[in-house]
Amino acid sequence: MRAALCSLGLLLILVAAAPAQNVSAKPESLDGLINRLGRTPPDWYKDTALNYPATLDLQWPHPAPQGWNNQKNVGQFIWDVINPNPNRWREGVKLMHHLLTVHAQNPETRERVMLELARMYHNLLEDYARAAFWLRAVGVEKDPAEYSRSAVVLAECYWRLGFDTEAKALLAKTPGGLAHAKLLADMGQHDRAIRMALSGGPDDAGYAYLTAGDACRQAGRFAEALGYYQKLLALPVPNPPGRLQRNRTRAQENVAAIQSFELFDLGRVADGTYSAASQGYEGPVEVAVQVRGNKIEAVRVTKHREKQFYSAISDTPKKIIAKQSVKGVDATTSATITSEAIINATAKALAGKN
Repeated sequence: MRAALCSLGLLLILVAAAPAQNVSAKPESLDGLINRLGRTPPDWYKDTALNYPATLDLQWPHPAPQGWNNQKNVGQFIWDVINPNPNRWREGVKLMHHLLTVHAQNPETRERVMLELARMYHNLLEDYARAAFWLRAVGVEKDPAEYSRSAVVLAECYWRLGFDTEAKALLAKTPGGLAHAKLLADMGQHDRAIRMALSGGPDDAGYAYLTAGDACRQAGRFAEALGYYQKLLALPVPNPPGRLQRNRTRAQENVAAIQSFELFDLGRVADGTYSAASQGYEGPVEVAVQVRGNKIEAVRVTKHREKQFYSAISDTPKKIIAKQSVKGVDATTSATITSEAIINATAKALAGKN
């Protein structure tokens, strides 16, 4: 794998500086689309500043030195400064491209940079072709067993780009897991998703039941979803409760949202703006839902304390408006908890449950 990374040579280093190419109207293959866009910079790249603190250690040692310092450690700078600030997402991508040149002769660090670059393109910018390019550059497609989580992300890129067959083929070679099950549910393969989520048996934190319940909810099978959420809530709570407590809260919010589904008919909702909140990762996520002419005109997140929300804050409201419903809206994969909170809060608002 290291040799494969080295063989990419100057291509990977000079990608960001390559001139843009004309976009053909002719339908492209998956490979053609990924290679064309992956080898050209986004249209905003040239005008985006390379902006990072002078104290940042561009050597990016792994593991990071003890102690948290987001002005020195690259990973902590990304986590604390780049991820929570959408106005800096493009700067984060530019920094990663810069690190490719810094580590031109260091395959191990360059692989880490490319995986982070793919994550930014996928999670932050929803640029699935460029995310796929960098995941392929690492070798994810050739070894989905070694890079199982990244292989699921790559399959999602294929699916989002409209290449369902290629996405399914890659997933068929990728080990199962909860992220894999979540993507299957998003792709409409709900029964497979449920079986995969439960294949390892119940876990202490309730993730299996939560994932199965979410798949049922997405399919509109609300009675089954409630059953799985109730199984999670019935798990014995350890001391300290750890992640189970967070998942119990998620399950309780999901139950309340499903119950809210039955309490409103959009055709009977008067014009106005309705507000409610639901628990996110860091705290309550508050939304305001504007209804006019029996249609959802706007969904706005008015207050939150989320840090790693990625594209959920903008993406999830758009999905709700497009569906004109909270039923069957898939949560943003990279920020499931935040997205789920927006969906649940919208359901509560339209049901009059503040």
